[in-house]
Amino acid sequence: EINKTIGLALRQLRKDKKLTQEQLAKKIGISRTYYTNIEKGRYIPSLVTANKIKNILGYKNDDIFLD
Repeated sequence: EINKTIGLALRQLRKDKKLTQEQLAKKIGISRTYYTNIEKGRYIPSLVTANKIKNILGYKNDDIFLD
């Protein structure tokens, strides 16, 4: 499922940046619980949230959200 694929990719990018879910969620301005559900593929982030995630993690390509 695509949501889980996105979640796994985000998890890896977050770990590469050595950020916890709590730290990243705080930077984005969302709850850790909400972010956890994004990584688990339960939620798809809004465009605004997806853009914040992309910018914080330094991901330059939108393909992670557009597949």
